[in-house]
Amino acid sequence: MGPFDWLPHALLEPLQLDWLNGVELAVLRLDCIDPLISGNKWFKLTKHLAQARHAGATGVMSLGGAYSNHLHALAAAGKRFGFPTVGLLRGHPQDTPTVLDLKAFGMQLHWLGYGGYRARHEAGFWLPWCEQYPGFHPIPEGGGGLAGAQGCGVLVEQARAQLGKLGWSDYDAWWLAAGTGTTVAGLALAEAGAHRVYGAMAVPDDHGVAQNVSAIVQDGYTLLDACRGGFAKVDPLLLNFIQRTEQAYGLPLEPLYTGKALLALKQQIKAGRFAPATRLIFVHTGGLQGRRSVAPI
Repeated sequence: MGPFDWLPHALLEPLQLDWLNGVELAVLRLDCIDPLISGNKWFKLTKHLAQARHAGATGVMSLGGAYSNHLHALAAAGKRFGFPTVGLLRGHPQDTPTVLDLKAFGMQLHWLGYGGYRARHEAGFWLPWCEQYPGFHPIPEGGGGLAGAQGCGVLVEQARAQLGKLGWSDYDAWWLAAGTGTTVAGLALAEAGAHRVYGAMAVPDDHGVAQNVSAIVQDGYTLLDACRGGFAKVDPLLLNFIQRTEQAYGLPLEPLYTGKALLALKQQIKAGRFAPATRLIFVHTGGLQGRRSVAPI
């Protein structure tokens, strides 16, 4: 089986939390689709990898930080399915647990510093890398762009096919963390206005999430601030919330994306954004490998 034949199936499960105030919540468990190629990252990669195959590429390359879930999934897929991968990393060499995995998976790493990484949006950024790795197909940071969004559309199909086991005939909206906004855009595209998509932004406004999403889809979504002071910023309230949620309900979260997103939902329900009997689907976007690299939970 190659990467073009593998389409994992995410389970939709009811989630009973003591703060829902009558809101009905189900979680789409993308964290459970695979031990290594986890979360929404694989779905964002599918169309990019199809483009690489169509172009006759001999390998793929992409960008990310030293804790990147995207690079982790890409490197793991390359090892499993037998295609070479190259990672261009933000900052200077460091051996985080994620980076050690990238090396073990066989990804060729290049550290760009911070200034070099900021240049990733400039015209011609990829030219020297395409010269160094001829035949390699570049994939945007985080698996973003229209191709990444289109790959996430299947999540709507997978969730709708499982509503019956919840006793639901329909649902009202989606709720998920937003890092680049690609999955939010993909769900909004697939929904075409049928159900609203709420993106809890795990990064500050200056990370360009709103611009990324609006470049792909014009309506059908709402973005909310959930970064708690900055990307990768954690605090005792967040860590305690994650710990309690895991202990009480068996739902593992991490503090960069899913923990912030679910805590933001709790706050929005308390503020009255969602009336009792509203039915929401929370997308667990994975990223649990990153728990090794952040503050202990």
